[in-house]
Amino acid sequence: MRTTLLFLACLGVIAAWWLLRQGLFSKPWLETTPSGELPPETLSPIPTAKIGLGVFIAVAGTLFALFISAYSMRMQLADWWSPPAPPILWFNTGVLILSSSALEWAKWSTRNEESTGLRAGLAVASIGTLVFLIGQVIAWRQLESAGYFLSTNPGNSFFYLITGAHAVHVLGGLVALGITADKVRRVSDPGEVGLSVELCAIYWHFLLLVWLVLLALLTGWASDFVAICRGLLT
Repeated sequence: MRTTLLFLACLGVIAAWWLLRQGLFSKPWLETTPSGELPPETLSPIPTAKIGLGVFIAVAGTLFALFISAYSMRMQLADWWSPPAPPILWFNTGVLILSSSALEWAKWSTRNEESTGLRAGLAVASIGTLVFLIGQVIAWRQLESAGYFLSTNPGNSFFYLITGAHAVHVLGGLVALGITADKVRRVSDPGEVGLSVELCAIYWHFLLLVWLVLLALLTGWASDFVAICRGLLT
């Protein structure tokens, strides 16, 4: 439960920082204008698509927080046996970090109107994401070949459920990334796809954050961290 609250708190802090950065908390009705001039628009400076993505991330983050809470409570029972984390998960983590960094590079390229960097960043992110998904399938196959089947133990079921839910979100993001890459192919000005690339980058950073939390949970690092914190506080 404490791990879930910590995860939700982190999401809340990040969301508040992002909203402040985007100016959603500004009060345009308090702004004054010289006489004779039209008042500024009171519409939110944040594009609708970005607000929609923020809502989706909040919902998805809550879903994973519930998974983490259920995992933490279920593992306290006597019949729980956690499956070993396949070593390929560390490789998959590195690939996801690379994909997230590549999209940040692509976002920077749109701001500087560099078509070459934009296309290269999207290509690296797309390939890296595909490699990550293939790596997750390999991890599942390795567990099955070692006898850790879905219905053998609750720990196995949660492992497949949590990693599978994350993979579904990655797959959905890959579709959006493909649509963005198609837009880039059809336009000549990188600035025209700046918003689409930025949305992809934000979503990939979210996927990376969630995966790091899940990896810490599945490998036992989260429990060790909580135990260390308890020891420091007592």
